[in-house]
Amino acid sequence: MTILSILALLLGYFLSLSFINGTINKIATHKGINLYRIKYISKTITIGLTVFFIILFFLLLGVEYSQVSLFLSSFFAVAGIALFAQWSILSNVTASLIIFFAFPYRVGDKIRIADKDGDLSGVIEEITMFHVILSHDNTVITYPNSLILQKAMIKLSEEQPTITAPVAEKAD
Repeated sequence: MTILSILALLLGYFLSLSFINGTINKIATHKGINLYRIKYISKTITIGLTVFFIILFFLLLGVEYSQVSLFLSSFFAVAGIALFAQWSILSNVTASLIIFFAFPYRVGDKIRIADKDGDLSGVIEEITMFHVILSHDNTVITYPNSLILQKAMIKLSEEQPTITAPVAEKAD
């Protein structure tokens, strides 16, 4: 019975992984997201799914729930302390997941990030853990995802309208 349960668990793992990755690929294709971002999000979700199925595997083997929960609480306590020390990493990972599913901008879009200290503008070159923006003077700017979600972003059109004012000619 245990072998059959483990085989069913493995089958469920691979079917779930296939379904989730297929869904991610459909969403990404529909939104026109580049390949690197698809791989990044797929890896992140695969890790979470793998941890979930490993826990189920140990429970199927007969390891008591209290032992599993003790191990997990110890692990997450250490991981939580480490991530709290590096909270910006955790917030950027979380923000990148949100950006993947709900971000209205794409690679190649011309944007301006409104900030009280000064606006940044440029073309989105790549979206990963950080947004890489190529500014107008060929300067590469990396901007953290967590700040992208906190700041106002304006999508600029390809050709910005120019304002021309009539200049009075001097009479000689």
